[in-house]
Amino acid sequence: MELAGKTIVLGLTGGIACYKSAELTRLFIKAGATVQVVMTDAATQFITPLTMQALSGRPVFTSQWDNRVDNNMAHIDLSREADAILIAPASTDFLAKLAHGMADDLLSTLCVARDCPLLVAPAMNRQMWGNPATQRNAATLRGDGVTILGPDSGDQACGEVGDGRMLEPEDIFEAVVGFFQPKRLAGKRVLITAGPTFEPIDPVRGLTNLSSGKMGFAIARAAAQAGAEVHLVAGPSALDTPYGVTRSNVQTAQQMYDRVLADAPHSDIFIAVAAVADWRVREVAHDKIKKTGDADVPTLEFVQNPDILAAVAQLPKPPYCVGFAAESGDLEKHGAEKRRRKEVPLLVGNLGPATFGQDDNEVILFDDAGQKRLPRADKQSLARSLIVEIAARLPSRTPA
Repeated sequence: MELAGKTIVLGLTGGIACYKSAELTRLFIKAGATVQVVMTDAATQFITPLTMQALSGRPVFTSQWDNRVDNNMAHIDLSREADAILIAPASTDFLAKLAHGMADDLLSTLCVARDCPLLVAPAMNRQMWGNPATQRNAATLRGDGVTILGPDSGDQACGEVGDGRMLEPEDIFEAVVGFFQPKRLAGKRVLITAGPTFEPIDPVRGLTNLSSGKMGFAIARAAAQAGAEVHLVAGPSALDTPYGVTRSNVQTAQQMYDRVLADAPHSDIFIAVAAVADWRVREVAHDKIKKTGDADVPTLEFVQNPDILAAVAQLPKPPYCVGFAAESGDLEKHGAEKRRRKEVPLLVGNLGPATFGQDDNEVILFDDAGQKRLPRADKQSLARSLIVEIAARLPSRTPA
């Protein structure tokens, strides 16, 4: 569980986005966190303390005069037990309070008296968010070390459209999980390929493979959580884009090659996870190839696709290149040979057919020092382990 052992004080202020905080609480609890909810009086007009207590499994605090704490100092004790305070939703009024150090209720007082990180997820009308005073307050908070999550842009409860709506619960959850991850790749630009490619034969048929993209997407998520600026070039996949990751969708190996080679010179790290088709048909039929008889079998002529990893590795100033090798057998032999052939510093090998589409994996790392096996784990945990290994091997380099 990604938040096991963490205690989060979740503060709710007045706004219709309070309904999202119910789902956010559920996500935190499911991830193993302890959630202590604190609500302003205005927040209780939108969602009841009873609802938040039922979801968090803990009494909800709404008043600075609450005597359930032995020393009657909830504003001190609640923050001392927390790994972070998250205000979601954070109203215009509450941002102003935080920016100016006001402490006139329990939630604002414990924020001022805290000794743990503070994160806020703004939620307000587009004009309220765009108001110069609100922007000054947000800038002040950033300068004070407060992390501001969002806001998002889109439809608002008032019927208007624009910036100011609170991020969705899943995005806030991802941001909080990432907040607690060590920033081993802070300031780095990471380029990742993921998923299969699809090589058309005619307008309705094509050649592809069983890659789900799960490992590549997990690595993209882990890299973003490690502080990197991540560009994910994805073949056909139904997976959601990880929070904080920029995604480019491609279909064919040539399209992936073109997109990667355009971005690679400006990247610090290139991780080639995608299962790229080695061949494509020489001529794609303009119309669907018809079956005209039982003995009628079309003849297809193939040509080789470009080798994306090798091309990036051969750039004049290449990023640190990490390759992936999915083998059906004799992984130790083929993995070591492929790394030497591709001329990359690190190659990650796995028995591909056994892991395609699965949620866990086991890999062997091949580098100049030899081999290192990473034990079987879920792909997200394995992705974080890989980021640790990659960060430890990075040379000092300033990208072009």
